[in-house]
Amino acid sequence: MKKLFVCCVLCLMSVASFAQTEVTVKAGTLVPLQVVNYTKAADVNVGQKVLFRVARDINIDGVTAIPYGTTVNGTVYEAKKSSWWGTKGRLGIKVTEMYAPNGEMIPLQNGDLYVTGKNRTTLSVLLFCFVTIPACFICGSKAEVMPGYEIQANVAANTVIKVN
Repeated sequence: MKKLFVCCVLCLMSVASFAQTEVTVKAGTLVPLQVVNYTKAADVNVGQKVLFRVARDINIDGVTAIPYGTTVNGTVYEAKKSSWWGTKGRLGIKVTEMYAPNGEMIPLQNGDLYVTGKNRTTLSVLLFCFVTIPACFICGSKAEVMPGYEIQANVAANTVIKVN
């Protein structure tokens, strides 16, 4: 009888330890994101995905709701490489959603990354007019993002997720 009682208690304890708890991630919660790979406007196309990761654990009520390293995809909405006459490069990436480790979707907003290169049009035109014709071939600087570059996004709506 004692063995049966001990077995029942251990079973109940193990079930309780594997139970999932529900946590509400409130709208407006900041989610810090980092770019994972080197990204250059000349190498990506509009609609292509760019990989981000959560930069720090997001804790809610003492529970880690979104762990560090959770991957997030951003979508390129503008990609212009630098060109002649000093035109600068431009790169725009928008992050609109992420998936929690258990697969639940969390909507995000204000997760925009917009990077521009340096414009050299004035230099190119002045050199072209006063010095030499090859000055028109001067390009603006490239729009590029290094790994580890950090942006912040906000959770768009209250979202209930299950956490182990």
